[in-house]
Amino acid sequence: MVRNAREGALAAWLNEAEGSMIASFARGLRSDHAAVAAALREPWSNGQTEGQINRLKTLKRQMSGRANIDLLRARLALAS
Repeated sequence: MVRNAREGALAAWLNEAEGSMIASFARGLRSDHAAVAAALREPWSNGQTEGQINRLKTLKRQMSGRANIDLLRARLALAS
């Protein structure tokens, strides 16, 4: 359903999932049904943005307690 962007299959999948071990996940998706349906329908993705945020957070965790902001800036400049 997600790989083929089949928005029409979402309701049936949610109904089936609510009776399984992933019921709480299905309830969460159903609570924001409009956003989930739009994600299946629209061609856009925020994957590039999420990747950059993940990279920045990883660097921040690695640098935690080791140095000041100047070294972090230098690492970010070299990592780009």
